[in-house]
Amino acid sequence: MEMIDKALSAFGLQRKSASVTFHRQDGMVADSLSGMALSGAAGEVVTTRASLGLSAVWACSNLISGTLSSLPFELTLATDGGVAKAATDHPLHSVIYESPNFDQTALDFWDFMNLSIELWGNAYASVVREGRRIVALYPIKPDAMVVRRLANGPLEYRWTDGGKSYTQLDRNVLHIRGPGGNALGGMSTLSFGLQAFSSALAADRAAASMFKNGLRPSGIIAFKEWLNPSERERAESLVEKYVGAVNSGKPFIVEGGMQYSHLSISPEDAQMLETRQFSVEEICRFFQVPPALIGHAGSSTAWPTSVDQQVLMFTKFYLRRRVKRIEQAVRKQLLTPEDRAKGYSPRINMDGLMRGDSSSRAAFYQTMTQIGAMTINDVCDIEGLPRKPGGDVPRVQMQNIPITQTEGAEE
Repeated sequence: MEMIDKALSAFGLQRKSASVTFHRQDGMVADSLSGMALSGAAGEVVTTRASLGLSAVWACSNLISGTLSSLPFELTLATDGGVAKAATDHPLHSVIYESPNFDQTALDFWDFMNLSIELWGNAYASVVREGRRIVALYPIKPDAMVVRRLANGPLEYRWTDGGKSYTQLDRNVLHIRGPGGNALGGMSTLSFGLQAFSSALAADRAAASMFKNGLRPSGIIAFKEWLNPSERERAESLVEKYVGAVNSGKPFIVEGGMQYSHLSISPEDAQMLETRQFSVEEICRFFQVPPALIGHAGSSTAWPTSVDQQVLMFTKFYLRRRVKRIEQAVRKQLLTPEDRAKGYSPRINMDGLMRGDSSSRAAFYQTMTQIGAMTINDVCDIEGLPRKPGGDVPRVQMQNIPITQTEGAEE
C-alpha cells in the first residue's frame, strides 16, 4: 500500500480507497479505480475551478453553503420542561457558534465546510483539544485527504498542508459525509455530475467561440478562377480584417469577381440558448436547488409560483437533510457520551428561514398569544424587540370557556 501511495503522490494523486472517488491535488475529477483524470463525453475536463466557472454551479453551491453557514449553530441543553436552551457555558458552544479557530469566524468556517460537502461530498476539520475540551477546529481541503480503515477498526486520515504531512485517527478529525452514507466518504457532486458539467462547459466554450467571431453568419467567398499565392494572401488578409465582434456590421468590400455567400446561422443557434438553459436546469437538479432561487426562470410551471413557497420547499425537502447531517456528525464526533446523556445537542436554528412576511407573522403571534401558547415577551424575543413589564404571563380570552359554563346553557 505504501508503494502505491508513493507512486500516486508522484503524479499529484491521492488514493482514498478502492471504492471511493480519487481527487487530484488540483481539484481535477479522477476515476475511482485508476485515479486518472476524466473528461466527460463532451470532451471537457472537469476541474473544481472550471466547474465553479459555470454560473449555475457557482450560484447553487454558494446558495446552499452561504445559507447554512449564516444560520446560528448552537449547542443546546434540554431543560426539565423539554425546551432546548443554548448551552453557552459549554466549551464547544463558542467553538461552533462564534470562533472555530484563531483565523476564521463561524460563518467562514462553516461556509468552507458546506462548500466542501456540496462539491466533493466530504468536509474535514482537524480537532484541537486541551485535555478533554475541544478548543479549535481547523478546516482541511477535501481534495488533499486520504481515508482508510485500519485493521484494528478505526479510520485513519492522512493529508498534506503547506508541504507538511499529517496523520490522525478519527477521534481527532471531524468528518461530515455527503450523500451515500459510506464511512470512508460521501458521494462527490463533481464526480457524479461529470457529464452534465462537461456538457455545460462545452456549450460555454462553443458560445464563447461564436462571440469571438462576432456572431456573424459563416460565409463563403467564391472566385471564378484559381488564385495565385499573392492573391490568396490578399484575400486571407481581407477576411481577417472583418473577423471579430468589433468589426460586426462593417461594410464588406467585394471586388475582382469576388462573390460572398451567407451560410445563415441564427443568433439562437449561435448562443445555443436551449442547450445552455437545459444545462442550468441539469445542474440545479444535481444540487437540488429550485432554478428560480439562482435567477433562472426555467420551466416555472414545474415549481410553485410563489417564491415563498419555493423557499419553503427548498428548506423542508433539500436543506433539512443537509442540516441533520451536520448536526448528527457534530453530536456523534465532538460530544462525549456523558454530554449526550446530559441532554447536550447541536442545533442549526432554521427559524429564520421558516419565517413568513410581517402580516403572516403578526397573525401567527396573535393566535398563539390568545390561546396562551406564547407570551408577549416570547414574541418580543423572537422579533428582537425590548421585553415588556408583565409580558411573561400567558393570557387567554375570557370568552374562551366551555359552552356548559355560559349563561342560559340549561335553557
